[in-house]
Amino acid sequence: MAKMHTRRKGRSRSTRPVRKTPPAWFTMSKEEVEKLVVKTYGQNVTTAQVGIVLRDKYGVPDITQVTGKKVSAILKENGSGPKLPEDLVNLIKKAIGLHKHLSENKKDLHNKRALQLTESKVRRLVKYYHATKVLPMDWIYSPKTAEILISR
Repeated sequence: MAKMHTRRKGRSRSTRPVRKTPPAWFTMSKEEVEKLVVKTYGQNVTTAQVGIVLRDKYGVPDITQVTGKKVSAILKENGSGPKLPEDLVNLIKKAIGLHKHLSENKKDLHNKRALQLTESKVRRLVKYYHATKVLPMDWIYSPKTAEILISR
C-alpha cells in the first residue's frame, strides 16, 4: 500500500502469529496483567511503551491476548488513560518541533512543506476523532496553543 504523501510503498515486515489464547508457559492471571498495565503507565510511560515494558520485564507476550482488551481500554476502566490519543499527541509534538525549527530557519522550504503535511495529518486525525466521538466536537487544533494541549 502506498504512503499518504509520497509515491513510495511502505516497508514490509514480519507479522506476529495469530493465537486465540496465551502460550502455555505464561502463568500470570488477567487481573495481574491489568494491575501491571496501570502501574507501568503511572511511571510516565506512553501507552505504546507499556506493552514493550511488560514484554521485556515481566514476559507478557501480548496484552490484548491475555486480557482481551487493549492497553487504552484497561487504562480507561481504571480512570487513568491519556486525555488525547497517542497518535495525535505524537503528530502535534512533531509539528511543534517543525514550528521551532522554522522560526529560526525561515528559508527552509523542505521543512515548511513537512510542516504543512504534518498539520494536514493532524487535522485529518482530529476530524476522524470527532466522528468517532473520542474528542469533543469543540476541540480544535491550533499551532499557537499546541504546546499547552500536549502537556501532561
